[in-house]
Amino acid sequence: MSGRTKAVRAATANAVADNPAPWDAVGLTQQEYRSIAAALGRAPAPLELGMLGAMWSEHCSYKSSRVHLRRLPTTGDAVLVGPGENAGVLALPEGWAVAIRVESHNHPSAVEPFQGAATGVGGILRDIFATGARPCAVLDGLCFGPPEQVRARHLLRGVVEGIAHYGNSIGVPTVGGATAFAPGYRDNPLVNVMAAGWLRADAIQHGRASGPGNPVLLIGNRTGRDGIHGASLLASRSFAEDPAGLRPAVQVGDPFVGKLLLEACAELAERGLLVGCNDLGAAGLTSAASEAAGRGGMGIELDLGAVPLREQNMDPYEIMLSESQERMLVVVDAADERAAVAVCERWGCELARVGHVTDDGRIRIRASGTVVADMPVALLTSAAPRYRRPARRPAAPARARPPDRDLTAVDDWLERLLAAPNICSRRWIYRQYDHQVQTATAVLPGQGDAAVLWRKGTGFGVALALDGSGRLCRLDPYGGAALAVCEAARNVACAGGRPLGLTNCLNWGSPEDPATMGTFAAAIDGMARAARALAIPVTGGNVSFYNETSGRPVDPTPLVGVAGLVADIGRRRGSGFPEAGLAVALLGPAAGRLDGSEYQVQRWGAPSGAPARPVFALERGLLRVLAEADLRSAHDCAEGGLLVCLAECVLTGAAGARVRLPKPRGRLDELLFGEAPGRVVVSTDNYGALARLCRAAGVPCRKLGVTADGRDLVAEGLGTWSLRDERGLEPWLA
Repeated sequence: MSGRTKAVRAATANAVADNPAPWDAVGLTQQEYRSIAAALGRAPAPLELGMLGAMWSEHCSYKSSRVHLRRLPTTGDAVLVGPGENAGVLALPEGWAVAIRVESHNHPSAVEPFQGAATGVGGILRDIFATGARPCAVLDGLCFGPPEQVRARHLLRGVVEGIAHYGNSIGVPTVGGATAFAPGYRDNPLVNVMAAGWLRADAIQHGRASGPGNPVLLIGNRTGRDGIHGASLLASRSFAEDPAGLRPAVQVGDPFVGKLLLEACAELAERGLLVGCNDLGAAGLTSAASEAAGRGGMGIELDLGAVPLREQNMDPYEIMLSESQERMLVVVDAADERAAVAVCERWGCELARVGHVTDDGRIRIRASGTVVADMPVALLTSAAPRYRRPARRPAAPARARPPDRDLTAVDDWLERLLAAPNICSRRWIYRQYDHQVQTATAVLPGQGDAAVLWRKGTGFGVALALDGSGRLCRLDPYGGAALAVCEAARNVACAGGRPLGLTNCLNWGSPEDPATMGTFAAAIDGMARAARALAIPVTGGNVSFYNETSGRPVDPTPLVGVAGLVADIGRRRGSGFPEAGLAVALLGPAAGRLDGSEYQVQRWGAPSGAPARPVFALERGLLRVLAEADLRSAHDCAEGGLLVCLAECVLTGAAGARVRLPKPRGRLDELLFGEAPGRVVVSTDNYGALARLCRAAGVPCRKLGVTADGRDLVAEGLGTWSLRDERGLEPWLA
């Protein structure tokens, strides 16, 4: 037993007797403790207090964010399962569906980057196959401090290795994502992981218990002492300068056991043997059991003597709060228990009957024949507090005035931006991932703005993108969150997909800070406005608060994952120019804005001002054009602006380009390197049809030039660049 576990358990053991503040040990407030005692009519027992501390934590209860999250749109024609389950589910053609979810593992990754990231992958995959889906893809959203800092490089290497280790071993391709570097993540990295999975629309599994008397089974790994109070204390509080002492709260993953668990659960679902299925993630057996019972309106009784343990002398507190990985709680019909046991034995997956469903609405825990916890299920779930924290709305962003003269050396700045850590190739990262396992990845990392997965046996696929910018959200929380939705949707559309739904991961500092809650509320408003304007409902997600160290919060960072239908997999698109002789066109406005741009950061040292906000009518029209036009390639014009976008189209394709850019109406650097939403560079062999479609959709369309043999980008009057090798992260990691 770790010293930290002993301290937490000792503190809660004194809850009734001597400890004047037992709530502190489990992350509760005095008022929360009093409300628990009032609901029970007595002081909570030590185990009950520990369970409530976990379930009432920010990580599990969303007690500070739920009042804002309800403003998000969550229904739509394609939504089969929305928020509140293990993952959202979206309808696809031919009776198929796709499950999507994104989660954070920020705090564990800051403490132990390899295991923090690896268990983040394992956890999100279990959320997916808990719905009955077979995982088909992983995407990662990563944010670190500047790569010239030793700690940032250490965290980057460990996180990438952890993601690769788990994803490669379990056999699920890691196909895309986003990686950003900024001073705001110096102390706290962000490690967000998105996953998707295929399932039949008529075979969705729910994480709920039903049928009084039905057995409750625990499948997978044995229970150890790793991760105890990971949800209530590690993921729901700020760090001090040195988080090393928190390592015992970090879970340890085993992808090979995870693979056996995946296959066993998949067969149980395919054979119709599951009544309910729930992942043992944050808060372990406590959350899995109480959430399953709560969703089903049932009670549940557990016998901890039946729980398989991998360490000796574990007590009820440790068993119920352990966050050991690769474990699933399933409910089966009593008549199917023997068949379920046989399935698990065939896959070499340990199984134990640990309890049964009741109809009294209570969770009752027995150990050695003695009841050690007995309370209403609702006290752990729906009775958790809901706060409207004080919020100071952020000031309206004001335009920044560039501090010196316009651009002169175009060559130098294009080269510098292409090599900047936020723009350069991520090949060092994705070459460590097996992105072709399962042989269904139709657009590979580095080839397109979104990953595309083919649903084998059909003619369609799914495009997946994960996007967001803490830099822009820090300057304008409302606009930055709206931009995250628009960019993720735009990237899906660039790959040939029609956006169906989104999942989000919202990474913020302490909710007890009014400034933090002000930016959070504004970001929710921006995200809700964009989701409604584009008719892309939110299927679920995650809120990660307390991402700060010694009062220094991360940049507020909403990462948005969008899934879209590629109706004809043969019409999927990459971002690079595929051959010579095609027309090159810019869809959307010509010039960008320097405020918040990567060029501004590289030239003047920090982002400032008011980034351009999306124009939703333009974004809707652009999605329509990208869905209907006959295009050979499409690339979102984002970080670095127009000239960088053209260079990337050459670098990732098989042809160069000769272009004439429009004359700048203001500064030249705004035209070349300014950033603005609603812009896409495309290639086509039918520019006339494209122009007509753009006029009908209200989207500006400008022909820039043609693709050409070779790998040169020729911009008339500006220069010629030979683009044969992508700049990667390797120089920053040397």
